[in-house]
Amino acid sequence: MRYEAPLSGARLWLLRCTRALTENEATTDSEAADPRLRGRTYGVPFQEVWTLAKRLADAGLRGWSLVEADDQEGRIVAEARTRRLEFVDDVEIRVTLDDDAQTRVEMTSRSRVGRADLGANARRIHRFFRRLDHEMGASRSRAGRSRGSE
Repeated sequence: MRYEAPLSGARLWLLRCTRALTENEATTDSEAADPRLRGRTYGVPFQEVWTLAKRLADAGLRGWSLVEADDQEGRIVAEARTRRLEFVDDVEIRVTLDDDAQTRVEMTSRSRVGRADLGANARRIHRFFRRLDHEMGASRSRAGRSRGSE
């Protein structure tokens, strides 16, 4: 679903509930009505973003395990195990350079079973990006401090 204006309040809640009860996959999109499902663009070198994203996919997040990573394709594949029922879901992270040479991160999270995920895939994407944003900020702060101290 795409909307011209960002959603908020009751309309965003209704969209999330409808999605949670009817879909078992979530994918980022730069125009997603749900702000949690928008990919990220970082003004940071590809390798730095790639390394952090790969580390998060390789048990950096609870229940995640790395399946494969190909930096030439910019593709990271992982499995994410849910806490209570221990369902295994598939995660794909795509790290690329956009037209402005900025590092772009997009993601898909897909449940292997069932018709509805009750919002688990959207929450997984949100948690991944929240953690990546945090790590990118911490990484940039450390780099800035080390440069300034020389």
